[in-house]
Amino acid sequence: MMEEITETAFQIILYAGNGKSSAMEAIQEAKKDDFARADELIEEAGTELGKAHEFQTRLLQQEANGDEAPLNVMLVHSQDHLMTSMTVRDLAVEIIEIYRNK
Repeated sequence: MMEEITETAFQIILYAGNGKSSAMEAIQEAKKDDFARADELIEEAGTELGKAHEFQTRLLQQEANGDEAPLNVMLVHSQDHLMTSMTVRDLAVEIIEIYRNK
């Protein structure tokens, strides 16, 4: 069970990291006034974060069904990484709008 939890944590970290990277890249594209590319990257960020969220949801569903996951530092880190990445994406959307409206 612990190996499965650790593997899930790595998947969450992977997809959350991809999402955060795409969101940060989108801001850079907006700085260059390439809003079409910035919008594509924000969409990509959302897709990647959605994949991470699917892994998180599976864990939540397992626990809701009485199959409690053992807590480990990697799992805690993955949750922190996902929430931070989601916040970066949300802020990137707002920053891009500021550049778009300048």
